[in-house]
Amino acid sequence: MSTAPHILVIDDEPQILRALKTILGEKKFKVTTAANGEEGLALAAANPPDIVILDLGLPDIDGFEVCSQLREWTQCPIIVLSVRESERDKVAALDKGADDYLVKPFGIEELLARVRVALRHAGRATTNKETKVTAGSIVIDLAWHRVTRDGEEVKLTATEYKLLAYLAANARRVLTHQAILTHVWDPADADHVEYLRVYMRQLRKKLEADPERPDFIITEPGVGYRFLAD
Repeated sequence: MSTAPHILVIDDEPQILRALKTILGEKKFKVTTAANGEEGLALAAANPPDIVILDLGLPDIDGFEVCSQLREWTQCPIIVLSVRESERDKVAALDKGADDYLVKPFGIEELLARVRVALRHAGRATTNKETKVTAGSIVIDLAWHRVTRDGEEVKLTATEYKLLAYLAANARRVLTHQAILTHVWDPADADHVEYLRVYMRQLRKKLEADPERPDFIITEPGVGYRFLAD
């Protein structure tokens, strides 16, 4: 017997959460709801969904940041529901990793159609990446945003973590300076390689046994960096 697809709805409007839980439940989906971004990310990490339906205007972290954090470890479809209808907001959401965008108020039949399309395109068996990356004694939990070394938690700044997560999520691949700068900072910073060098030094000091001879965060001269996972 097949397992019902799991949909996580993240929205701060109680009436939206109630309506979608009822309607999607009637269509035999398993539905989990969250009223803010942090709760949604925690629920996604604890029980990875097949689809996320996400509001942009959340009371804690906004939907753009939720998209970014989810994309660090999962490729499950993200359908944005938002009152924001400007092209700029739509493009920003898609750039952050959303797959589809529906403006509130929306028709439930249209939403259901988009859910069906998302499931067809996703290939449910392969939507989630490995959520933990191990490199020697270092363990990076991409779902819970937690890094440990020899079993002890390593305290990283938000930028240090984002940089490490991007390297770990693309372990063994050579990532160019420009690709890293664009992802971690902004496309406007793509030429500011000095940012990258500073943060790489900081990461190596916190993670490597010998920062001058790193085992895991490897420099590819003139090109970029590679993270060597187990």
